[in-house]
Amino acid sequence: MSESMKPESVLTAAGVSMRYRTRTGLLKRFEHTALNNISFALERGETLGVVGRNGSGKSSLLRILAGIIAPTSGAIECPLGVRRALLSLGLGFRPDLSGRDNALLGSMLQGADKREALAFLPDIHEFSELGGFFDKPMRTYSAGMRARLGFSTALKVNVEILLIDEVLSVGDVHFRHKAEKAMLDKIHGRQTVVFVSNNPEQVNTICGRAIWLEEGRIQAEGAAEQVTAEYRRFIKTLDEKTGL
Repeated sequence: MSESMKPESVLTAAGVSMRYRTRTGLLKRFEHTALNNISFALERGETLGVVGRNGSGKSSLLRILAGIIAPTSGAIECPLGVRRALLSLGLGFRPDLSGRDNALLGSMLQGADKREALAFLPDIHEFSELGGFFDKPMRTYSAGMRARLGFSTALKVNVEILLIDEVLSVGDVHFRHKAEKAMLDKIHGRQTVVFVSNNPEQVNTICGRAIWLEEGRIQAEGAAEQVTAEYRRFIKTLDEKTGL
């Protein structure tokens, strides 16, 4: 492959580890390793899936990729000026503000100026299907309504890398299908995505490549269908051991 034909990496994780230290008593501390020496490259226009059980490090990884928290060791390399948006249920939302105001602030936090953010609001309102609740305080929203607003806001703002944390698993079936179609449209438009989900079928539908995390380590990496098949076998073995 010639140099001009080689895939372009838009984000790289190099030996990323994350450890949390918590005081559990007067002289006692608890240390938890959420991520342990994670390395991979994300190519421009790629949709990378991340699967794993609860507590495997998926959400910590997304927050590090988004630049919200810094790793304990290792580094995230991302070209200057590349905008990243983390779409996580309720992340950054203020319950005292309306959906409209949260959408405005969320758009601006993702890099839009105020004029651009205001122009996005009608489309965000329409796609979210919140109706009159768009102007109600977010504390009155259900989890599904918050997910719809967060997804709609991230969808309408143009960012180079979209980081999605479990959001497509929340809400009614109609909106999940609508959100999946919108994501596929984005992907076909060369949107770069890291997509976390506990649903292997959803990962197979949306992603070309996947990573399986277990206890903070990469257990498998490669074609989405191969990785999710390994993950399913692992879960089946666990269920058999526990009698489920």
